[in-house]
Amino acid sequence: MFNLAVFCSGAGSNFQALYRGIEERHLPAQIVLCVSDKESSGAIQFARANNIETLHLSRTPYADEESYSNVMLSALHAHHIDFILLAGYLKKIPQKVIAAFPKKILNIHPALLPKFGGKGMYGLNVHEAVINAGETTSGATVHFVNEEYDKGEIILQRTVEILPDDTPLSLSKKILTIEHEVYIEALQKIISSTGQEKGK
Repeated sequence: MFNLAVFCSGAGSNFQALYRGIEERHLPAQIVLCVSDKESSGAIQFARANNIETLHLSRTPYADEESYSNVMLSALHAHHIDFILLAGYLKKIPQKVIAAFPKKILNIHPALLPKFGGKGMYGLNVHEAVINAGETTSGATVHFVNEEYDKGEIILQRTVEILPDDTPLSLSKKILTIEHEVYIEALQKIISSTGQEKGK
């Protein structure tokens, strides 16, 4: 059984989709920790309602990156975390944590990377940039997290058509629907390949 930590900043719709998807697909995994930089986030409320441990972790109280990273790592190790899933988490993962979990941190991005990624490319900003660029398709990308924003190896992508009357808001809604589908598919793919490696 793989132990998962989900990092969220907002309502947690991808978190909830992952939680349901794990059950529906009978994956050998369980979400045991929800980490959020916002104590009142919908994700934390959902986690508590489903008896998942929560951790409100803001960078602000810590004197330096080292102490902040150590607290994060301590919580992850205490829960024996195998994979970290970023689901609408708007903070940069500390380098020390990335180094401790190589190719074990996944993120979902609401565009077809490598296009329209990087700092500031989140929420409606992404969809506005895509439409302004005259793109005819967009989509969602699940990728591994490395030291650079949205530059990690791509695991899985799914596309949607951009219609002439699409707005950033309407496009975001279409892409959110496929995010819920492609994230659990990517997780299943990674768990399957990792399980085979463990079985060798």
